[in-house]
Amino acid sequence: MFVFHLGFLDVGWLDLLDITVVALLLYQIYNLVRGSVASRVFVGYLLVYLFYLVAKALGLNLLTTILEYFISVGALALIIIFQQEIRRFLLLIGKSTNIGNNRWVRRWLLRQIDKPEPLTPLRPVLDACKTLAAEFAGGLLVIQRNDDLSKVAETGERLDAELSKQLLLAIFNQYSPLHDGAVLIGEGRIRAARCILPVSDDAELPATLGFRHRAAIGMSEATDAAVIAISEETGRLSLATDGKLDINLNLHDLEERLVRYLARPLT
Repeated sequence: MFVFHLGFLDVGWLDLLDITVVALLLYQIYNLVRGSVASRVFVGYLLVYLFYLVAKALGLNLLTTILEYFISVGALALIIIFQQEIRRFLLLIGKSTNIGNNRWVRRWLLRQIDKPEPLTPLRPVLDACKTLAAEFAGGLLVIQRNDDLSKVAETGERLDAELSKQLLLAIFNQYSPLHDGAVLIGEGRIRAARCILPVSDDAELPATLGFRHRAAIGMSEATDAAVIAISEETGRLSLATDGKLDINLNLHDLEERLVRYLARPLT
């Protein structure tokens, strides 16, 4: 086994691999907490831990013992402080490693044959978006792709109605009891209305983004759905996919991005 000799340290390939993995993990954690108050807590805790390592290496037993108690108690505090960041991190891992959505796993391990997925017709959605934008009515439409959104549907009123422009306009009418919240669309049907979506807590989002657009981003962070947000103030169309928001789209751009995203093969 090859070993590097650096002064009094012997560094092998496994040590280099260990250091690289830890560095990548710390970098990803920093990206998650960057720009938030929690980032300062993270940096402070990291400095305390480095100070603990130095004290332990120098043989300062009393200081090492005190810092060990502080770090053990601080670990519980970190879980509380970083609960939103931990949740976002686990959601990202879950989305990127969704075994049930993997085509190879479905075909060879689960012995399932790929079937054509039911397509959601976009013309009624786009026509409704055009009218809502022109009337500054505002709206939030979730188009299901592959993830199960039954929990989201349970937060609103289940409809299971045929998708149509007229029904969408009726739902988002300001006098409709269903106009607040989001409409859930899947397999060519309106599954539910007045649904509550998870709101993104990304501190780097512009302060000008309202609750509707933050909910669209939050939903696209937690699931693979495509979310259309229509501004009630400006009538502008926005599309959220994969945690990213494309704003101020015209109808042609919206259609093009939707078709491209919904037709994207599952990994």
